[in-house]
Amino acid sequence: MIRREYNSFGMCSGLGGGAKGFKKAVSRVGNMIGTWKCIGGIDIDPAAARDFQTLVGVPCTVMDLFTREQYTDFHGAEPPVGWREATPNDIVRAAGHQHPHCVFISAPCKGASGLLSETLSRTPKYQALNELTLRCVWLMCEAWKDDPVELIVFENVPRLATRGRHLLDQIGQILRHYGYAVNETTHDCGVIGKLAQSRKRFLLVARHIAKVPAFLYEPPVHRLQGVGTVLGRMPLPGAQAAGPMHRVPSLQWKTWVRLAFVEAGSDWRSLNRLAVQDGHLSDYLIVPEYREGSGFLGVRKWDEPAGTVAGRSGPTNGAFSVADPRAVPSEKWNHGQNYGVVRWGEPSGTISGQQWPNQGKFAVSDPRHDGPAKHNNEYRIVPWAKAAGAVTSAHATGQCVQDPRASTGFEGAGKYRVTGYEEHAGTVIARSDTGQGAYAVAAPRPGMRRERGDNYLTGGHYGVVGWNQPSGAVSAAAGHDNGRWSVADPRLPGASDKVVAVIRALDGTWHRPFTTLELAALQSLIEPEEYLELDGLSDQAWRERIGNAVPPDAAVAIAEVMGTTLMLAETGETFMLSATPVWVRPVAIALTVEQQAEAA
Repeated sequence: MIRREYNSFGMCSGLGGGAKGFKKAVSRVGNMIGTWKCIGGIDIDPAAARDFQTLVGVPCTVMDLFTREQYTDFHGAEPPVGWREATPNDIVRAAGHQHPHCVFISAPCKGASGLLSETLSRTPKYQALNELTLRCVWLMCEAWKDDPVELIVFENVPRLATRGRHLLDQIGQILRHYGYAVNETTHDCGVIGKLAQSRKRFLLVARHIAKVPAFLYEPPVHRLQGVGTVLGRMPLPGAQAAGPMHRVPSLQWKTWVRLAFVEAGSDWRSLNRLAVQDGHLSDYLIVPEYREGSGFLGVRKWDEPAGTVAGRSGPTNGAFSVADPRAVPSEKWNHGQNYGVVRWGEPSGTISGQQWPNQGKFAVSDPRHDGPAKHNNEYRIVPWAKAAGAVTSAHATGQCVQDPRASTGFEGAGKYRVTGYEEHAGTVIARSDTGQGAYAVAAPRPGMRRERGDNYLTGGHYGVVGWNQPSGAVSAAAGHDNGRWSVADPRLPGASDKVVAVIRALDGTWHRPFTTLELAALQSLIEPEEYLELDGLSDQAWRERIGNAVPPDAAVAIAEVMGTTLMLAETGETFMLSATPVWVRPVAIALTVEQQAEAA
């Protein structure tokens, strides 16, 4: 096998997602194998440059690529003493004086992002940021004008094609002046990189016609994965072993409540179906989860029967609330996909620099809501025809069976049966109690009429103590039903209090935001089982750098077709039978004529 190693270089490289992808790429043509080596990158952010070194393994040069005028427009002030404009020689130096076969440019995209209003995008600050795209291309072309770079990849947000149209026209003119064939297109990083997110991007690709006569083909596309295929391989959020990047974000209480009521696969518009009166839900109630079986603060399903109606039937002493489906839609929510919740089996939305629950579909319907249970078979009923779980020492709650042999005499035992007052009792045995047979009676003489001064009446049964009141004397049998052993606790979160909460949503899962580590895995910056800790301690800074990154697996797909094109050029081939479209062929006939003229 003949091996070829090509050099890649990044401008505005961020934390190195594109460079990492190029390093993973492997191309094959006949008996030739092509791989990529990163020779460096450039970025303005020192933290991103340190992340680049961590992820890619080579230094990233911290350099400001603005002109003086662009710097002043963006920062609103003159540069500090000692600042100077970057030159083409600085670019060559950042590449270690090596020749790159491909330059990957991922210029800042905030000025063209749909998250920015049209009015703000036209201000000098963001126009200067957009003009950095033109500046990068010119510096790159000048740096290697004597030995042009074979292939160029320029990626940005799709809206650059409209908001930055005048800049793209100039970039195309510069590239054609230096001998490149150019094509503008859009692609979805998710389908070319087999990701669990859809990430549509603008892409300009160029090949130097004289050095690379072979056509550059588009990468093949694949089906998007569901987020569960990635997140399901990771520890539960908050696991200490996964590090600080896997902590659950602390959100406002009202945000958690909104997320819980968003239907999985939908977004904020689910909230329109809720009835809100004076800022409160009128058709649902959020209550603490209670697993003891007493029905405390219990909510009945719409199609279930109610419990026995007693003299004090209230939400706090039984299941006396109902999940009423007759909601009246709210008319308030009217923008974006705020508080969107993605189903476990669906792909995520695009990971951007801003991806909190109130800015898009950045929460997931996680079926793993039970947390770190002692045993995953707890209270599990095994079907009669299925195998039991592993027998462990803690068998009391985990191994139960759905036994179909109900007619073997169990019914006749009369367990927990109540004997009528006119009926005879069962045989009295040594262990005669309510759990052993029919040893309870329906007595018509309850004697429960209570008058003022009665001991039971004044016992405070089911009593609630005020927060500022003292408790009664603590007795050995203190319980909520035999005295004032409950408290009116005012320490519920305020609407704007930031907390980490687990609310079981209507579909039975935990609607929560992605952790920062999960976003990195969805971007394919790491494998789900890997550990990652980026530079710094700020989740916001981490998320911005992750959102700005090129997904490495998408970069792999791009790098592999580019490696194939370079090897074809080495062998003198200009055509390869492929089912994918040609990328850099603006007008196929025009390029063919141009190549024939050069050959002549």
